[in-house]
Amino acid sequence: MRSLTRPGSQAEAAGRLLLAGLVVVMLPALPLGNYLIYPFVILTTWFHEMGHGLTALATGQDFERLMIFASGSGVAESRIAGDAAPWVPAAIAAGGPLAPCLVGALLIFASAWRKAWRPVLWLTAAAIIASVVIWVRSPVGYAVLPLVAACLALVAWRAGPTFTRFTLQFLGILAAMSMLRDFHYLFTREAVIEGRAVLSDTGQIGAVTGLPHWVWAAAILLVSGAMVGAALKFALAEKRLNPPRPLPANVLQFRRD
Repeated sequence: MRSLTRPGSQAEAAGRLLLAGLVVVMLPALPLGNYLIYPFVILTTWFHEMGHGLTALATGQDFERLMIFASGSGVAESRIAGDAAPWVPAAIAAGGPLAPCLVGALLIFASAWRKAWRPVLWLTAAAIIASVVIWVRSPVGYAVLPLVAACLALVAWRAGPTFTRFTLQFLGILAAMSMLRDFHYLFTREAVIEGRAVLSDTGQIGAVTGLPHWVWAAAILLVSGAMVGAALKFALAEKRLNPPRPLPANVLQFRRD
Protein backbone atom coordinates (compact mmCIF):
# COMPACT_ATOMS: atom_id res chain seq x y z
CA MET A 1 0.00 0.00 0.00
CA ARG A 2 1.35 3.41 -0.95
CA SER A 3 2.15 5.84 1.88
CA LEU A 4 -0.09 8.90 2.10
CA THR A 5 2.81 11.10 3.14
CA ARG A 6 6.26 11.57 1.73
CA PRO A 7 9.07 10.42 4.09
CA GLY A 8 10.56 13.44 5.84
CA SER A 9 7.68 15.70 4.84
CA GLN A 10 5.87 18.22 6.99
CA ALA A 11 2.81 15.95 7.16
CA GLU A 12 4.89 13.04 8.44
CA ALA A 13 6.60 15.12 11.14
CA ALA A 14 3.30 16.65 12.28
CA GLY A 15 1.67 13.21 12.25
CA ARG A 16 4.34 11.77 14.53
CA LEU A 17 3.86 14.58 17.03
CA LEU A 18 0.09 14.21 16.91
CA LEU A 19 0.33 10.45 17.40
CA ALA A 20 2.70 10.84 20.34
CA GLY A 21 0.37 13.38 21.94
CA LEU A 22 -2.61 11.07 21.48
CA VAL A 23 -0.69 8.17 23.03
CA VAL A 24 0.03 10.25 26.13
CA VAL A 25 -3.63 11.30 26.37
CA MET A 26 -4.99 7.76 25.81
CA LEU A 27 -2.51 5.82 27.96
CA PRO A 28 -4.63 5.99 31.15
CA ALA A 29 -7.38 4.04 29.38
CA LEU A 30 -5.01 1.11 28.69
CA PRO A 31 -3.96 -1.68 31.11
CA LEU A 32 -1.09 -0.38 33.24
CA GLY A 33 -1.44 2.89 31.34
CA ASN A 34 -1.45 4.99 34.50
CA TYR A 35 1.97 3.60 35.38
CA LEU A 36 3.38 4.20 31.91
CA ILE A 37 2.13 7.78 31.79
CA TYR A 38 3.28 8.64 35.31
CA PRO A 39 6.67 10.17 34.35
CA PHE A 40 4.87 12.39 31.82
CA VAL A 41 2.37 13.48 34.49
CA ILE A 42 5.16 14.42 36.89
CA LEU A 43 7.04 16.28 34.14
CA THR A 44 3.98 18.33 33.15
CA THR A 45 3.45 19.19 36.82
CA TRP A 46 7.10 20.24 37.02
CA PHE A 47 6.70 22.53 34.01
CA HIS A 48 3.60 24.12 35.54
CA GLU A 49 4.95 24.67 39.05
CA MET A 50 8.33 25.88 37.81
CA GLY A 51 6.38 28.44 35.78
CA HIS A 52 4.94 29.80 39.03
CA GLY A 53 8.27 29.76 40.82
CA LEU A 54 10.38 31.33 38.10
CA THR A 55 7.75 34.03 37.56
CA ALA A 56 8.01 34.80 41.28
CA LEU A 57 11.78 35.21 40.89
CA ALA A 58 11.30 37.36 37.79
CA THR A 59 9.03 39.72 39.75
CA GLY A 60 11.56 40.05 42.57
CA GLN A 61 9.95 37.63 45.02
CA ASP A 62 11.31 34.49 46.68
CA PHE A 63 10.74 31.02 45.24
CA GLU A 64 11.04 28.84 48.34
CA ARG A 65 10.23 25.25 47.34
CA LEU A 66 8.41 23.02 44.89
CA MET A 67 6.32 20.10 46.09
CA ILE A 68 5.15 17.34 43.72
CA PHE A 69 2.76 14.81 45.24
CA ALA A 70 2.14 11.17 44.40
CA SER A 71 -1.24 12.07 42.89
CA GLY A 72 0.53 14.15 40.23
CA SER A 73 -0.56 17.48 41.70
CA GLY A 74 1.96 20.04 42.91
CA VAL A 75 2.52 23.32 44.70
CA ALA A 76 5.12 26.04 44.18
CA GLU A 77 5.56 28.00 47.40
CA SER A 78 6.69 31.61 47.01
CA ARG A 79 7.11 34.38 49.56
CA ILE A 80 5.68 37.71 48.38
CA ALA A 81 6.92 40.93 49.94
CA GLY A 82 4.35 42.95 51.86
CA ASP A 83 4.99 46.03 49.69
CA ALA A 84 4.76 44.11 46.39
CA ALA A 85 2.56 45.65 43.70
CA PRO A 86 -1.01 44.28 43.52
CA TRP A 87 -0.37 42.76 40.09
CA VAL A 88 2.48 40.54 41.35
CA PRO A 89 0.27 37.69 42.70
CA ALA A 90 -1.70 37.72 39.45
CA ALA A 91 1.51 37.52 37.39
CA ILE A 92 2.79 34.59 39.47
CA ALA A 93 -0.54 32.82 39.08
CA ALA A 94 -0.46 33.34 35.31
CA GLY A 95 3.11 32.03 35.16
CA GLY A 96 1.90 28.49 35.91
CA PRO A 97 -0.04 27.95 32.67
CA LEU A 98 1.74 30.51 30.46
CA ALA A 99 5.44 29.96 31.19
CA PRO A 100 5.42 26.26 30.22
CA CYS A 101 3.74 27.11 26.92
CA LEU A 102 6.40 29.74 26.27
CA VAL A 103 9.15 27.24 27.09
CA GLY A 104 7.42 24.63 24.93
CA ALA A 105 7.25 27.05 22.01
CA LEU A 106 10.97 27.84 22.42
CA LEU A 107 11.85 24.13 22.48
CA ILE A 108 9.87 23.55 19.29
CA PHE A 109 11.42 26.68 17.77
CA ALA A 110 14.92 25.36 18.62
CA SER A 111 14.14 22.12 16.78
CA ALA A 112 14.37 24.08 13.52
CA TRP A 113 18.19 24.16 13.84
CA ARG A 114 20.05 20.87 13.80
CA LYS A 115 23.02 22.21 15.76
CA ALA A 116 20.70 23.17 18.64
CA TRP A 117 19.04 19.76 19.14
CA ARG A 118 21.53 18.08 21.45
CA PRO A 119 22.68 21.20 23.37
CA VAL A 120 19.07 22.16 24.16
CA LEU A 121 18.30 18.63 25.43
CA TRP A 122 21.45 18.69 27.58
CA LEU A 123 20.40 22.11 28.90
CA THR A 124 16.89 20.87 29.71
CA ALA A 125 18.25 17.85 31.59
CA ALA A 126 20.60 20.14 33.53
CA ALA A 127 17.72 22.51 34.38
CA ILE A 128 15.67 19.61 35.79
CA ILE A 129 18.59 18.45 37.96
CA ALA A 130 19.29 22.01 39.14
CA SER A 131 15.65 22.46 40.15
CA VAL A 132 15.75 19.20 42.13
CA VAL A 133 18.81 20.42 44.03
CA ILE A 134 17.58 23.96 44.65
CA TRP A 135 13.78 23.85 44.96
CA VAL A 136 12.21 20.40 44.85
CA ARG A 137 11.38 19.13 48.34
CA SER A 138 9.25 16.01 47.91
CA PRO A 139 10.00 12.27 47.60
CA VAL A 140 8.15 11.97 44.27
CA GLY A 141 10.17 14.79 42.78
CA TYR A 142 13.42 13.28 44.06
CA ALA A 143 12.54 9.88 42.59
CA VAL A 144 11.06 10.73 39.17
CA LEU A 145 12.65 13.97 37.95
CA PRO A 146 16.29 12.73 37.94
CA LEU A 147 15.18 9.70 35.91
CA VAL A 148 13.51 11.96 33.37
CA ALA A 149 16.66 14.10 33.20
CA ALA A 150 18.77 10.96 32.70
CA CYS A 151 16.53 9.85 29.80
CA LEU A 152 16.86 13.25 28.10
CA ALA A 153 20.63 13.18 28.59
CA LEU A 154 20.78 9.68 27.08
CA VAL A 155 18.84 10.85 24.02
CA ALA A 156 21.15 13.85 23.63
CA TRP A 157 24.19 11.59 23.91
CA ARG A 158 23.29 8.51 21.90
CA ALA A 159 20.10 8.93 19.85
CA GLY A 160 20.06 9.48 16.11
CA PRO A 161 19.22 12.87 14.58
CA THR A 162 15.59 12.07 13.73
CA PHE A 163 14.74 10.81 17.22
CA THR A 164 16.67 13.67 18.84
CA ARG A 165 14.65 16.27 16.93
CA PHE A 166 11.41 14.42 17.64
CA THR A 167 12.24 14.29 21.38
CA LEU A 168 12.86 18.02 21.44
CA GLN A 169 9.58 18.76 19.68
CA PHE A 170 7.64 16.28 21.81
CA LEU A 171 9.11 17.85 24.96
CA GLY A 172 7.81 21.19 23.73
CA ILE A 173 4.35 19.72 23.12
CA LEU A 174 4.44 18.13 26.58
CA ALA A 175 5.29 21.48 28.16
CA ALA A 176 2.31 23.06 26.43
CA MET A 177 0.10 20.14 27.47
CA SER A 178 0.88 20.87 31.13
CA MET A 179 -1.83 23.52 30.88
CA LEU A 180 -4.34 21.14 29.30
CA ARG A 181 -3.78 18.03 31.43
CA ASP A 182 -6.27 19.36 33.97
CA PHE A 183 -8.38 21.41 31.58
CA HIS A 184 -11.20 21.79 34.10
CA TYR A 185 -8.75 23.35 36.59
CA LEU A 186 -8.15 26.25 34.21
CA PHE A 187 -11.88 27.02 34.13
CA THR A 188 -12.44 26.46 37.85
CA ARG A 189 -12.32 29.24 40.41
CA GLU A 190 -11.34 27.00 43.33
CA ALA A 191 -9.54 23.66 43.58
CA VAL A 192 -8.72 21.13 46.28
CA ILE A 193 -5.03 20.21 46.52
CA GLU A 194 -4.00 17.61 49.09
CA GLY A 195 -7.27 18.15 50.95
CA ARG A 196 -7.00 21.94 51.09
CA ALA A 197 -9.31 24.30 49.17
CA VAL A 198 -7.38 27.02 47.32
CA LEU A 199 -8.05 29.49 44.53
CA SER A 200 -7.08 28.16 41.10
CA ASP A 201 -4.56 30.06 38.97
CA THR A 202 -7.29 31.86 37.04
CA GLY A 203 -9.22 32.34 40.29
CA GLN A 204 -6.25 34.21 41.77
CA ILE A 205 -5.92 36.37 38.66
CA GLY A 206 -9.64 37.13 38.78
CA ALA A 207 -9.46 38.03 42.47
CA VAL A 208 -6.78 40.64 41.71
CA THR A 209 -8.22 42.05 38.48
CA GLY A 210 -11.94 41.79 39.21
CA LEU A 211 -12.66 39.99 35.93
CA PRO A 212 -14.24 36.50 35.96
CA HIS A 213 -11.79 33.59 36.09
CA TRP A 214 -13.15 32.11 32.85
CA VAL A 215 -12.21 35.27 30.94
CA TRP A 216 -8.59 34.76 31.95
CA ALA A 217 -8.80 31.04 31.20
CA ALA A 218 -9.92 31.80 27.64
CA ALA A 219 -7.22 34.47 27.22
CA ILE A 220 -4.51 32.08 28.43
CA LEU A 221 -5.71 29.41 26.02
CA LEU A 222 -5.65 31.82 23.07
CA VAL A 223 -2.16 33.17 23.87
CA SER A 224 -0.74 29.70 24.51
CA GLY A 225 -2.26 28.26 21.35
CA ALA A 226 -0.86 31.12 19.29
CA MET A 227 2.65 30.66 20.69
CA VAL A 228 2.79 26.91 20.20
CA GLY A 229 1.06 27.03 16.81
CA ALA A 230 3.50 29.65 15.50
CA ALA A 231 6.48 27.61 16.76
CA LEU A 232 5.18 24.43 15.10
CA LYS A 233 4.52 26.23 11.82
CA PHE A 234 8.05 27.61 11.83
CA ALA A 235 9.84 24.40 12.89
CA LEU A 236 7.88 22.08 10.59
CA ALA A 237 8.19 24.22 7.47
CA GLU A 238 9.16 22.09 4.45
CA LYS A 239 12.24 24.22 3.72
CA ARG A 240 13.60 23.44 7.20
CA LEU A 241 12.66 19.76 7.24
CA ASN A 242 14.15 19.21 3.79
CA PRO A 243 16.64 21.99 2.96
CA PRO A 244 17.86 22.00 -0.66
CA ARG A 245 21.08 20.08 -1.19
CA PRO A 246 24.01 22.11 -2.53
CA LEU A 247 24.99 21.36 -6.10
CA PRO A 248 28.41 19.84 -6.80
CA ALA A 249 31.13 22.36 -7.53
CA ASN A 250 31.30 21.36 -11.19
CA VAL A 251 27.58 21.87 -11.90
CA LEU A 252 26.31 25.16 -13.32
CA GLN A 253 22.70 26.21 -12.78
CA PHE A 254 20.89 28.96 -14.67
CA ARG A 255 17.57 30.33 -13.48
CA ARG A 256 15.09 32.70 -15.05
CA ASP A 257 12.46 34.39 -12.86
